[in-house]
Amino acid sequence: MLLCVLAVAGNGDAMAQLDLKNDTLECPIIGFSVGMMAPSNALSKATAANGSAVEGLRMSDLYSAPWMNVGLDVIYKFKSNWLLMGEGNMWFAGNNLKNRTVRMGSVYTSEGLIIGSGGMDATATCSNRGFSIEAGGGRVFALVPEKNPNSGILAMMRAGYLRQQTIFMLNQDHAPQLENDMALLYDHQRHGFTLTEGVGFWYMNNKRTLMNLYVGLEVKQCWTWSTRDYVIDYSAGLQGKDRNRYFDWIWSLKICWMFPLTGKASHDYYFY
Repeated sequence: MLLCVLAVAGNGDAMAQLDLKNDTLECPIIGFSVGMMAPSNALSKATAANGSAVEGLRMSDLYSAPWMNVGLDVIYKFKSNWLLMGEGNMWFAGNNLKNRTVRMGSVYTSEGLIIGSGGMDATATCSNRGFSIEAGGGRVFALVPEKNPNSGILAMMRAGYLRQQTIFMLNQDHAPQLENDMALLYDHQRHGFTLTEGVGFWYMNNKRTLMNLYVGLEVKQCWTWSTRDYVIDYSAGLQGKDRNRYFDWIWSLKICWMFPLTGKASHDYYFY
């Protein structure tokens, strides 16, 4: 008889925890995100050591947009709908370096070719790559709490570290002028700090199906500086140590598919 009572109680507790229509849920969440990024020309700036403005070296000057972004989210959702968030992102685009024949000067011939070691055109793809690691928090403000207290407007903020650069990919011909250490002269590798704010819509399904996601508009502010000892960019008049400081403002639109792990409902249930 006691076993029957315990079995019914256990089943009732499981059912209670699945009743997300009335309960907020506390649980860890793993998410996979994808989106598009674009730098702002108006809000970004580059500054020399003396404080004067520098032209032609912001991310919006270097690369055509948009870029693809993919990420991994690790989130802990509290019963109060507050969130702890950690996120790793990678972004990339295809052959989007602007004004490359001028920037890299003698690497290109007057006809816009790169002559490989075999005397043939060593076609180069020049693309931006980057990654960021951030941590922060946010909150979900339920829109219809009596029907779904776990869904609503998401507001969040994260901070962390980023690195970006130009990647050169050659065809089968070797081109020593863009390989190994020579490529480091032109890749504009930078790193620094990032601060990200975002707002969006957070949806968690009442029936705990796989349809859990959030869609958000984010803005990333990046404070970066060069990692290289010597940088060449003829279009910006840069030949030597890059002592500039860069502030880039990047817009991002993303969607994250979330997988909530075992959770606990917000109410305590008693069985007699």
